[in-house]
Amino acid sequence: MSRQTLIALAGAIVLGLVAVFIANSYLNSAQRKAYAGGTTKVAVATAPLAYGSDITSDKVRFVDFPNTSIPPGAFTNAQELMPTGKKRQALVPISINEPILKDKISGEGQSASISALLPDGMRAATVRINDVSGVAGFIQPNDRVDLLITRTMPGSDRDAEVTDVLLQNIRVIAMGKNAKDSDGKPISATTATLEVAPIDAQKLALGEAAGSLSLVLRKPGEQSNPVVETVSMNDLRYNMYSGARYPAPAVVGSFGSGVGGAISNSMARSGEMIASATATAHPKRRWTTVKPKPAAPIDFGKNIQVYRGTKSDQVKVGGYGR
Repeated sequence: MSRQTLIALAGAIVLGLVAVFIANSYLNSAQRKAYAGGTTKVAVATAPLAYGSDITSDKVRFVDFPNTSIPPGAFTNAQELMPTGKKRQALVPISINEPILKDKISGEGQSASISALLPDGMRAATVRINDVSGVAGFIQPNDRVDLLITRTMPGSDRDAEVTDVLLQNIRVIAMGKNAKDSDGKPISATTATLEVAPIDAQKLALGEAAGSLSLVLRKPGEQSNPVVETVSMNDLRYNMYSGARYPAPAVVGSFGSGVGGAISNSMARSGEMIASATATAHPKRRWTTVKPKPAAPIDFGKNIQVYRGTKSDQVKVGGYGR
């Protein structure tokens, strides 16, 4: 190797050692600052805890947490977490090495309860479902659903059945008696327990008495639609312009509300589509008015027009003395 190559190699090694030294000094300084206020033992899970799992000593260990980073509700000793003769259960899934907090487990001597999963001001309401209305069992706890209601309008026959969106973006607490996280397998259930507001719980009770309810699975994180349509029997026919006839989104305040408003709005939109298609296929022609040229005046001074039936002849008169 040449002398220049050796010098370059030595310089690179020196610079690398300096970089390692600086990084190590920075990390040690940050660690010393984090532990400047001391540490405290905090309970974490040593195994995955599903809903309803018992909190036992073989599933818990205590690790050092900086005093400035202890999460609220953490347990700092085993007696507080697992009182003698009083069991606790997990209310939500807890991962390995995740701190065990008070709001994630049941109270002393209490079992896991659906009520403990409800946020303030919310209620748990259960509705009847079947394999079809429950999306063939593919709805799992913690999924989000819409609720549809199919009913017959008052004072009409079966042909006047309509389907409305009753509730949107509702969290599923349990399917049947299964309130655990999804394991990817369909859940065969005849009931669904939903997290709803008090007024929505009243709507569910009334909806079950007025018609049949169906669940529609939503994509996670999708926003609710502020304007929804009422679908009636007339909306099931095929439309020559847009395939299956589906009403356009209703404009609030333009055509009223309810079924009449949705139908009026749909008819207005359909009329606009037909007018637009007609205008495109047959564009308007521009007509130009042509004024007729005035006829040349007839000189009756020397000729007269004689009509015999449908024939006419001109007879020259005068000028005989010239």
